[in-house]
Amino acid sequence: MTGEKVWLSRCAAYHPEELLRQVEEAFTALGVWEEIKPGMKVVLKPNLVMSSKPGAAIATHPALVAAVGRCVQKAGGEVLIAESPGGPYTPAAMKAIFRGCGYTDMAREWGFSLYTECRSREVTLPRARRCRQLSVAEPFLERDYLIDLCKLKTHGMVGFSGAVKNLFGAVPGLQKPELHCRFPEKQAFSEMLVDLCDFLAPDLCIMDGILAMEGNGPTGGQPRQMGVLGASKSPYALDVCGTSLIGLKPESVLMLREAHERGLGPLSPEECQLVKEPVAPLAQPDFLKAEAASTDFIDRLPRFLRPAAKKVATPTPKIRRGECVGCGKCAESCPQHTIRIQEGKAVIDYKNCIRCFCCHEMCPKHVIDIKRWGLLHF
Repeated sequence: MTGEKVWLSRCAAYHPEELLRQVEEAFTALGVWEEIKPGMKVVLKPNLVMSSKPGAAIATHPALVAAVGRCVQKAGGEVLIAESPGGPYTPAAMKAIFRGCGYTDMAREWGFSLYTECRSREVTLPRARRCRQLSVAEPFLERDYLIDLCKLKTHGMVGFSGAVKNLFGAVPGLQKPELHCRFPEKQAFSEMLVDLCDFLAPDLCIMDGILAMEGNGPTGGQPRQMGVLGASKSPYALDVCGTSLIGLKPESVLMLREAHERGLGPLSPEECQLVKEPVAPLAQPDFLKAEAASTDFIDRLPRFLRPAAKKVATPTPKIRRGECVGCGKCAESCPQHTIRIQEGKAVIDYKNCIRCFCCHEMCPKHVIDIKRWGLLHF
């Protein structure tokens, strides 16, 4: 569907009262005040891929989540913050993630609940085209209203992390690598993400683009000041505008192209109804892309050259062994079990590596780089 409203606004910093004013404005522009009823269980789904400080631009900033939660309370809703980051999905792990990302104190201050029971259920996705069954954490199945609170970031595997990709966090912990293993190719993995997003059907999506991440996201890139907040009822429309903000063509992001082909969302900002700021004045086209960006030029080569070119061009994870501390998080997250700890350092067996970059994403020390043959750095 096209013509979805997208609210974009300039916002320079995470000042609590300014954030509250802006979120109130977004709620008004998108008709959210009329949708949240007293007593509703409203689940907020931030991006908390790993324990990190707000200034690292890895996680959705707690100050923005606080502003959204306060608006939900003002409408009469009950706030529950739920997430399933990478790694084991256990109460102890979730409490550590909430604490490390600054959510524990924030939730206590405003009377929000944090979900740490870590229960999940196997579900069937009736409209799925690629993945008909997977597990989902219970709060996302039992909510009255779901707010998808994504972070604007690049992503080593799928190019872009926004509202659609953020919902992958509804899959419990170590079942994420299982899905990487089931769908190792970008196209199939992107189709699975659309299946999941379509099934979860968030009621509202808000994008934290005040401090974004460029380069080798979603965890190994660099913070970049964007000064933008975004909101929409459509995760696809919001992501189309988000990709355009950072100089990506929406059609180059496979999950957005897939959603468009299914009739779920637009494929250009011009198909959206921008209700405050247009995209162009807010965009930063020189935003650094992930090293694992598309190698579509291979498709323009003679067919007999493509296998060799793909082998050369495909980026690979590389461990800076001198800085590796041997914590094992990469091995724990590897869907193919190709990583082992040897003499206190992580070692990758590239023979079975599917280039999902889960190891890069989950390394707490950020010592796993995404490398490509030097001549292909355009």
